Amino acid sequence: QVQLIESGGGLVQAGGSLRLSCSASGRTFNRDTMAWFRQAPGKAREWVAARRWTGAPGYYVEYADSVKGRFTISGGDGENTVALQMSSLKPEDTAVYYCAAQPKEKRLRILADYDYWGQGTKVTVSS
Repeated sequence: QVQLIESGGGLVQAGGSLRLSCSASGRTFNRDTMAWFRQAPGKAREWVAARRWTGAPGYYVEYADSVKGRFTISGGDGENTVALQMSSLKPEDTAVYYCAAQPKEKRLRILADYDYWGQGTKVTVSS
């Protein structure tokens, strides 16, 4: 059974930091494109960040403008995990955060291009 599980969500004050982690099982995701999306109540799910396997020396990463400079996506080589380090958090970052994976090279920002999804972890940023 293929499964992605997010963890690390919680309540944090504006300006604070939080680290989310996504652990995968059932298959190897190390060479997949891995991404984070988020969804606020009543809003569409939006793309946040992605990490694409490029072979040596590692990965290509890309971020949404709204989080660029504040969020960092990472994952250890050979590990079925991907993390999202969030800093300088704002109330507008409040959402359920989901990790997702593509086994093939597709578009980074398009929700429908991802094949596997986690259940989400809730992040609440208070002012």
